[in-house]
Amino acid sequence: MLNAENWVVATNERIASFIADAEDSLSHMGAEAEVFIEQTRTFLTGGKRFRAICTLVGFASAGAGSEGSPNEKNAIDVAVGLEFFHAAALVHDDIMDRSDTRRGKPAAHRAFDAMHRRSGFAGDADRFGVSSALLFGDLLLAFSDELITAGIAGQGPVGRRARAEFNNMRRDVTVGQYLDIVEEVAWPVVARDNALERAIRVVTYKSAKYSIEAPLRIGAALAGADEATLAGLSKFGLPLGIAFQLRDDLLGVFGNEKQTGKPVGDDLREGKRTALIAIAEARLGDATTALAGLGDDHLSPSRVSEIQMTLRNVGAEEAVERMIAEHLELAHTALAAVPVSDEVRDALANIAHIVTERSA
Repeated sequence: MLNAENWVVATNERIASFIADAEDSLSHMGAEAEVFIEQTRTFLTGGKRFRAICTLVGFASAGAGSEGSPNEKNAIDVAVGLEFFHAAALVHDDIMDRSDTRRGKPAAHRAFDAMHRRSGFAGDADRFGVSSALLFGDLLLAFSDELITAGIAGQGPVGRRARAEFNNMRRDVTVGQYLDIVEEVAWPVVARDNALERAIRVVTYKSAKYSIEAPLRIGAALAGADEATLAGLSKFGLPLGIAFQLRDDLLGVFGNEKQTGKPVGDDLREGKRTALIAIAEARLGDATTALAGLGDDHLSPSRVSEIQMTLRNVGAEEAVERMIAEHLELAHTALAAVPVSDEVRDALANIAHIVTERSA
């Protein structure tokens, strides 16, 4: 029986044991190094373990992953490795986006610069915060690689296939993140009729692939899935991942702080060139001054409300909702053809429901 709750428990237990081991391994480096362990616990505590569940459902898609399976420990290590990778991506993303908060708590670079101020250190606290957070994100990536390596150890060809899938995911996310920061500054020279296509390209490579498609494929590859199963999971996972990120983009503009853990309108202050903004600008034509203030760190709450109203009035929010529904339909259509058991198919359908209907 597939049991997501048991998987979440196993994932959390492995995270806790890995962090405890890491703490021991860093203890000889002095008390200053302990802050990395504290931050690791902060970033890896809580959450729905969504990517871990996707990895383990993928693992089960090839007939593996039943309770007591001899390879289940390997799958858990790989799933936890993806959770660490996700945490690293968040740390680096917050630096690039100049975000002050993450899940209602200070972003890593803000936590480090606050430590600098409390400690009475010399020099620039902001620079210290960013430098420390960059290294912290790199350390999380190293932890992720350790876990992936442990998960594929001794697994032969299927382990190498899972590693190749993981490598592809890392490449896509890294370049996708670069495409995202390019869009934030390239918009003055990008044709409006090209902006939506470019926004979807960012969605695809920065988020969609690594949120759903890649974890499913990595887990399935570890279990020895055939090409038909891997291809079917991609046809399901990619449109679902796009729907997932489009929903996230709507929450980034219209969600409240309790939902998102960030101030209302934070994506507007960061100047995110999302599908929502691309659609609005195309419909506004020469009246794009209605969106004036995008990318302004000091955008006032009243101006945020005005931009939100503009996005609604031109139908951009409704258009993105239609795009979410269309991609969800593509995913469900693909799901019917994935060569997996009914139990796995039900688990995949449940993932589709969770990621597109979520409010945070």
